[in-house]
Amino acid sequence: MTRHQLWATHRESLAWERDPSRPMSRSERARVRSTYEATITPDIARLQPTIGARTLAAADDARAEISRFDAQLSTMLPGTELAPLAAVLLRTESASSSQIEQVTAGARALALAELDLAPTGSNAQLVAANVEAMTCAVHLADDVTPQSLLAIHDVLMRDQPHAAPGRFRTEQVWVGGSSVSPHGATFVAPAHERVEAAVEDLCAFVARTDIPLLPQCAIAHAQLETIHPFNDGNGRVGRALVHAMLRQGGATTRATVPVSAGLLADTHSYFDALTSYRLGDVDPIIDRFVEATFAAVGNGRELARDLVEIHTGWTERIRARRDASIWRALPLLLSQPVITSALLQQELSLSQPAADQIIARLREAEVLTRATGRQRYVTWTAAEVTAALDAFAERARRG
Repeated sequence: MTRHQLWATHRESLAWERDPSRPMSRSERARVRSTYEATITPDIARLQPTIGARTLAAADDARAEISRFDAQLSTMLPGTELAPLAAVLLRTESASSSQIEQVTAGARALALAELDLAPTGSNAQLVAANVEAMTCAVHLADDVTPQSLLAIHDVLMRDQPHAAPGRFRTEQVWVGGSSVSPHGATFVAPAHERVEAAVEDLCAFVARTDIPLLPQCAIAHAQLETIHPFNDGNGRVGRALVHAMLRQGGATTRATVPVSAGLLADTHSYFDALTSYRLGDVDPIIDRFVEATFAAVGNGRELARDLVEIHTGWTERIRARRDASIWRALPLLLSQPVITSALLQQELSLSQPAADQIIARLREAEVLTRATGRQRYVTWTAAEVTAALDAFAERARRG
């Protein structure tokens, strides 16, 4: 067998029973057959990928760039915690991962969703769930198992019963074509009976230490996308898996590198690379992750510089004692650019009068503006921060 044949997916013919109660057009009825072809994924736990020398060298450079960026962040906000920049990058990565699935939300809307102030079922709520899922993935980085992937999915798809949160699918799924049957689909996932064994095999592959880290991340992501173990949310879980692996492999210790933001620049190439992977060629998906890494690090550095500049501007406009609580509010605003008095009280251990006074002073310094006007839930926005985050998202889309 060639190296492509070893890694390529195969197909099996399965019976298809049409739902007689479901109305269909004549063209849909003409496409439906009594059988269909479903994917069979190869077992990759012990399979050695053959990676081109140029791809391997570029992946090594990208891995080094991730580590440099991760280390650089610790020096970018002197006198403050790293946490604000780390939190912002995780949020931007989560938003970008959702955007690949056509789920978008602006920075202000997302921040409101994280305060449970967004409309139920809104895109902002879906993206906020992805932020939580990405956080979960990073926390579970030391132990990537089927159970940890289920835990990530449970967080991601909570309150979306159609997705069966935290459970592997129990039905056939496909991409493209019609919703009536898999006939004519661009990709038909493996039969659901094969999912658990395929995920076990994937987790065994993730545990290996004999494959360079970034190629391993790209392959694991593509394999999960091919298994398609969930009714919905597969892409977002797959991209969260990448960050768990980067943390597990030691490439990142402080921050989430916004790789999904890099993928946004050319989603067509990303989907084409997944197709090539399923045909047995691992190089294109690795190449795409390499390109996305360099794009993401460049964009992430620009965002970090913007936030540092905003923070510096704030400190120049505020006059207060060195030990005043207002200084502790500034890093919080970088990581949570929409706040309430209650949030300030909780995060900084302040009384309501003290929190309200800080908000008043931040308004005077033109750091905060009023976001919403509901009397009991007044919210305040650090508009410079949300503008920087939206600019980051726009750069990611442009590439």
